[in-house]
Amino acid sequence: MEFNKIIAVTGKPGLYEILSQTKTGVIVKSIVDGKRFPITATHNVSLLENIAIYTYEEEVPLARVFKNISDKEEGKEAISHKESANKLTEYFGEVLPDFDQERVYASNIKKVIQWYNTLAKANFDFSTLVEAEETTAEEA
Repeated sequence: MEFNKIIAVTGKPGLYEILSQTKTGVIVKSIVDGKRFPITATHNVSLLENIAIYTYEEEVPLARVFKNISDKEEGKEAISHKESANKLTEYFGEVLPDFDQERVYASNIKKVIQWYNTLAKANFDFSTLVEAEETTAEEA
C-alpha cells in the first residue's frame, strides 16, 4: 500500500486505496473492509498526500504528522478519535507542538487521528513516509 494512492472520499467513512483508473473515474478498495467499487468524477476526493496541517511557521504534510504519531506510538494505534476535544488537542500538541490552534480545529484533529488509526489497523508501514518525503525534497 503506497501513501500516494490513499484517498478520503467526502460522504464515505474510512480510507480507500486507488487500484486502477477507468474512463469515468477510478476503482478503489476500502482499507477497512476490502470492498471494491468505482469512484466517479461526481465524488469529492482528497489524496492524503496533498493534505497539510497548519503550524505557525509552515504547512506540515500529513505524511510527516502520521510519521510523528507512529514514532510516538511505535507504529501502533493512537488514542481513540472519540476522546474529548481537549484530550485530542493535548495529544496533537505532543505530536505536532507548533500546530496553529486557531486554524486547526478539534474536528480536523479527530479526522487525522481516525485516519492514522485506520492505517495502523491495516498494518501500514509508516517508516516509508519519511523516505518518500525525502525523495520528493531531493527532486525539487
